[in-house]
Amino acid sequence: MAKVLISDKLSDAAVQIFRDNGVEVDFQPDLGKDPVKLAEIIGNYDGLAIRSATKATAELIAKADNLKVIGRAGIGVDNVDIPAASAKGIVVMNTPFGNSITTAEHAIAMMFACARQIPEADASTRAGKWEKSKFMGAEITGKTLGVIGCGNIGSVVASRAIGLKMKVVAYDPFLSAERATEMGVEKIEEVDELLTRADFVTLHLPKTATTANLLNAERIAKMKKGARLINCARGGLVDEAAVAEALKSGHLAGAAFDVFAEEPAKDNVLFSAPNIVCTPHLGASTSEAQENVALQVAEQMSDYLTRGAISNALNAPSVTAEEAPVLKPWITVAEMLGGFAGQVTESAIKEIEIEYVGRVGQLNLKPLTAALTANLLKPLVGEGGVNMVSAPVVARERGIKIAETRKDEQGAYGTYMRLVVVTETQTRSVAGTIFSDGKPRFIQIKGIGLEAELQPAMLYTTNTDTPGYIGALGTTLGKLDVNIATFALGRAEKGGEAIAFLGIDGEIDKDTLARIEALPQVRQAKFLRF
Repeated sequence: MAKVLISDKLSDAAVQIFRDNGVEVDFQPDLGKDPVKLAEIIGNYDGLAIRSATKATAELIAKADNLKVIGRAGIGVDNVDIPAASAKGIVVMNTPFGNSITTAEHAIAMMFACARQIPEADASTRAGKWEKSKFMGAEITGKTLGVIGCGNIGSVVASRAIGLKMKVVAYDPFLSAERATEMGVEKIEEVDELLTRADFVTLHLPKTATTANLLNAERIAKMKKGARLINCARGGLVDEAAVAEALKSGHLAGAAFDVFAEEPAKDNVLFSAPNIVCTPHLGASTSEAQENVALQVAEQMSDYLTRGAISNALNAPSVTAEEAPVLKPWITVAEMLGGFAGQVTESAIKEIEIEYVGRVGQLNLKPLTAALTANLLKPLVGEGGVNMVSAPVVARERGIKIAETRKDEQGAYGTYMRLVVVTETQTRSVAGTIFSDGKPRFIQIKGIGLEAELQPAMLYTTNTDTPGYIGALGTTLGKLDVNIATFALGRAEKGGEAIAFLGIDGEIDKDTLARIEALPQVRQAKFLRF
């Protein structure tokens, strides 16, 4: 009988689901707060069910000799070392949709509290002051709400705001014009434009390398004077010191934060600022949401431990044991193609077409398409916000059409996968296959043939085909102390558009990338992670 440890607080109903499915349960809801004791006993269990208190670190996972699955009741998996779990063959699951409504409602509540200064007015009234003239609020009706990140939660916020008779403008590079029209929101192409127009700004996007410190001092200065800012998404999306200064100067009329750069937030620069509402990361804290995610994670883990079914897995494909050996290398190709396109695409995606050519077209395409779509969406949605199971749903919510095409063997490679991405501004394609050594290769980008082996860190440039470019690029990278591991080239025609795709050691920061982009032949340069 499989044995699961529940180290955080889950409902009795969730515990019973495990038992009803023939899974033995050890319910110790406070154990997650004692990492030493948890590490001592973790080797006895097949499954670990957690919320946010338990930290599934690499050190803990190293001691989990029998662990097969970690289930996170909730969407965020910041407390799970997914690479460490993957290396040990442990499936990591989350429940991406269980608390969307609750988080969206909290953002709306925070907007009202901020607009009407409810917490301060409450404290003043309780103190017997009756300062009616001090707390002059602002109406919500007729105001413009700027939603930054219009995915699962942001779209719910937009819907509620429209019901409140607000005008909603939204910035989300993955939001198509058709989906925006369907939702009744106006799509904005640039964050800065949204900031200059919105009376209220609310954030609903993950924290990634792209979104970290998205609203810095410069951007906060571009917000309308008297605007109000709400963050119920992730700490670190906003420069908190800059917000505090904007509140003190009166540039911002108010702010409401449920998340902070460092949590627990017991000493934060925002706490001393005027006209701010702060809550201790309560976005998902309703009895309904907590119950939903607890029941969902119990069902998912039970299905995996008793029947081998995988759902909402962040690091494993949803495939049967028989299919896995055949599908595994092609899933890597799918992730490679989706990861490439997701990192280089900068405008809203309208549709994608995946061509399965040759033998790969005879396989179960669902996990391949899901793996590709998930990696395509991850740069904007975030690691925890999309996985192989949720990818089709997330794509549909964003108005992205997905088409699959099977074709007979053709071309020099016989069997391969090709992804075509159609955005509002361009059509881009990338293709890949498996070589005889079992390793995936890029074989075509934007219709230009090349052979590039997949590396964890890669530099991609499009450039004009002129003499001296390879030398200039290599010299520049050498001066910047960037070591080249692999180097692949391709061109459309002599003197026309060309591509360079390099495997490199280490990272490339923004300043280094800017130096590369400054080369006269370069049209575009991207640092990609795989």
